[in-house]
Amino acid sequence: MGILAVDLFLTLDGVYQAPGGPEEDPSGGFAYGGWQAPYLDDESGAVIGAGIDRLDALLLGRRTYDIFADYWPQHVESQVGEKFARVPKFVASRTLSDPSWAGTTVVTDVAAEVPALKERFDEIHVIGSGDLARSLLAADLVDRLNLYLYPIAFGSGKRLFDTGTVPAAFTLAQPPIAFPKGAVALVYDRAGVPVTGIQMED
Repeated sequence: MGILAVDLFLTLDGVYQAPGGPEEDPSGGFAYGGWQAPYLDDESGAVIGAGIDRLDALLLGRRTYDIFADYWPQHVESQVGEKFARVPKFVASRTLSDPSWAGTTVVTDVAAEVPALKERFDEIHVIGSGDLARSLLAADLVDRLNLYLYPIAFGSGKRLFDTGTVPAAFTLAQPPIAFPKGAVALVYDRAGVPVTGIQMED
């Protein structure tokens, strides 16, 4: 069986909302969209690109899918655009019936359909798509978290781990990587339930 990995850009206070641009997702009055660009550097770009190179299927939430489907087919000459054009794509949606991006299949029931996808592919990546990531975590379908943590905090916005989070433990899968502009790459694998109730010794 393959793995399902979530690739997500996060602030120090866990916000994943609208890293790519001010109009990406202003829902809830979020006024800080477009916060990732000041921290991009060649080193972080190389690590993010290497992660994309590993995937052999792409699973996206509807909002991220619409952004990607509008942009990447116009940039197939790039390394990322060529990769996305080549791999099977899946979009989680109950309303989309005719996806415009070639090679896309609609997934209407994530909990029921994703396990079968993990049987077919070695490494499925969810990129962005924070709402979908939360649903997959709640269904215990996430095997790996590829988190890119940025040195900024807002105190508001959509958070990966918020009310309704199902308790889960993770183990560090590889050493953290710090980038020149302050971001850090963290890779965690799912590791059962949290261990609690242990008294710290004096």
